[in-house]
Amino acid sequence: MDSHPGRPSVIETALSPPSYRLKNIRMDSATATPESIFTATKLLTHPDPTISPFDTGLNGVNQSGNLTVKDSLWWSLGILALVILTIRIAEISWAHLRHVSAMSMPAQRQNFWKSHRTRWMPWLKKNLVYAPLWKKRHNREVRISSAISVGTLPSRFQSLVLGLYIGSNLAYMFLLDWGNKNKYSFCAELRGRSGTLALANMVPLIILATRNSPLIPLLKISFDTYNLLHRWMGRIVVVEVVIHTIAWMIVQVADGGWRSVNSKVIHDRFISSGTIGVLALILIFVLSVSPLRHAFYETFLNTHILLAFITFLCTWVHCVSASIPGGLPQSSWMMAIFAIWLVERLTRVARLVYYNVSRKGWTEAIVEPMPGDACRVTLRLPRYEDVQPGTHAYLRFMGVNTWENHPFSIAWVEHQTEDQVLPTSEKSTPAFRSRVATSVSFLIGAQTGFTRKLYNKAVASGKRSVALRAAFEGPYAGHHSLDSYGHVILFAGATGITHQLSYLRHLIEGYDSGVVATRRILVVWIVRDYTALQWVRPWMDKILRLPRRKEILRIKVFVTRPGNPQEIASPSNTVQMFPGRPNIPMLVGKEVQEQAGAMCVSVCGPGGLADDVRLAVREVQHERQVVDFIEESFTW
Repeated sequence: MDSHPGRPSVIETALSPPSYRLKNIRMDSATATPESIFTATKLLTHPDPTISPFDTGLNGVNQSGNLTVKDSLWWSLGILALVILTIRIAEISWAHLRHVSAMSMPAQRQNFWKSHRTRWMPWLKKNLVYAPLWKKRHNREVRISSAISVGTLPSRFQSLVLGLYIGSNLAYMFLLDWGNKNKYSFCAELRGRSGTLALANMVPLIILATRNSPLIPLLKISFDTYNLLHRWMGRIVVVEVVIHTIAWMIVQVADGGWRSVNSKVIHDRFISSGTIGVLALILIFVLSVSPLRHAFYETFLNTHILLAFITFLCTWVHCVSASIPGGLPQSSWMMAIFAIWLVERLTRVARLVYYNVSRKGWTEAIVEPMPGDACRVTLRLPRYEDVQPGTHAYLRFMGVNTWENHPFSIAWVEHQTEDQVLPTSEKSTPAFRSRVATSVSFLIGAQTGFTRKLYNKAVASGKRSVALRAAFEGPYAGHHSLDSYGHVILFAGATGITHQLSYLRHLIEGYDSGVVATRRILVVWIVRDYTALQWVRPWMDKILRLPRRKEILRIKVFVTRPGNPQEIASPSNTVQMFPGRPNIPMLVGKEVQEQAGAMCVSVCGPGGLADDVRLAVREVQHERQVVDFIEESFTW
């Protein structure tokens, strides 16, 4: 019956479609028997057993190995946190000892705390702790053009931590049975490993994304650093999820063709939920690319939260709907992630309600438009709040992108009852707190989006100020205490002065009370034009009237674009004004030569200024003198 010798018979052709990879099945109609036809038909309806078991469930998955690498990943992160905690405890203990012993000493008697006890600490600060990744640039944005930014570079220490973390994930990912000759079994093992690592990384990913994480005050690491780690962990999760998907698709296509892939994506809840979660993650990755994120940050933030929720929900459905009893073992991890996310969100709501609502009313904001495209904003909270120096808060304004909230440094704090400012000494008494409301003030420069709309609304009112319903969430940060330093230099660029004002007032009052070690303070403020001085005039007037402030405080204001040279006049020897930009290395070097006790250099301002101050501090580390560096920034 075979009219074409050498060609496959009709039965053979029908029984060997490429999607099933049936090999060595030759059947001639002359030799075909019912038994042989039955066998071939069975193979057709039941795909190759060397492929089909590995496209679903835990077949081929090295589950014990997966749980081992998960434990290794979490233990390594836990050990890193313990190491940092140990270092922080040592630093706090040393600073407390320095504070207690030096706060009653004059400047010339703090020489013991002026120098490091070890020779390696200055080298470590210069070459690792304070060092940028390469040369000088760290917080100054890398720009493709004036409109497109690709973000900032991590420091050398941050790069070391990120390198170890990424390297460990690579090692865990490819710690597989490379001698496995069945490539579909190997793909199943890779699928299990990549999926396990992706879910294992989601736990710290969520912890580092929460501004109310207990790790922030415990380890005293800035939210800025947590945000950097969060972004890189998110990228790692996306890569691992894509590998997980590709490994599954290789086996599925080999087993049933692309039609089987489409069918499972549409009809199989296990696969469809995973697919939606993968697509949401990939969309998060695309939208979080730095140029897009910086250009449309407010839109990115809202969509990021929504897509993250979709990702976690679909991943949970994916885990619990697996075709094994009880679902995938990772289901409990997703419950933990949901719990962390939900608790943090509820904590935010609770903080909003607590700080903004009381029997006295709701938080009200007084917004004053200032020259130089800035607003001075004062929030009157309906209850007492003890705000520490160096803190920031997230603000919302009714009628100005109401659902958005952004962080701003707290410049000034007043405690009032019936419009009467009360003495500081009464702040600790319960009776004081029950009858007092707190006012917190901010300086907000008008950039784009939210801040520009706020400024335009204040200007459009045609009044000196406009009252808005607002919400205060905070205070956050405030990790760095300057009380133990005998010498403090505070650099500020433009609105960055708000961060330094809170320290300035605290240290001068502490010096007058004899409770801080500070004996010399230099404030260096760089502004574009003379009108910027109006931003802080009411607060600066109060600072200049503080008792004994002339004994320790010097202020140098640099105006980079003076309109009229006659405006640049120094009102006193302790408050001086200069045209142009400061020579930062010279300023820092001069202060080091006259250093009183341990020194701290703090900076808050544009990235370029922060990088210049960082470089100047690194250059004086070889002197073995204690010169610490603190940078306040909100990179995003």
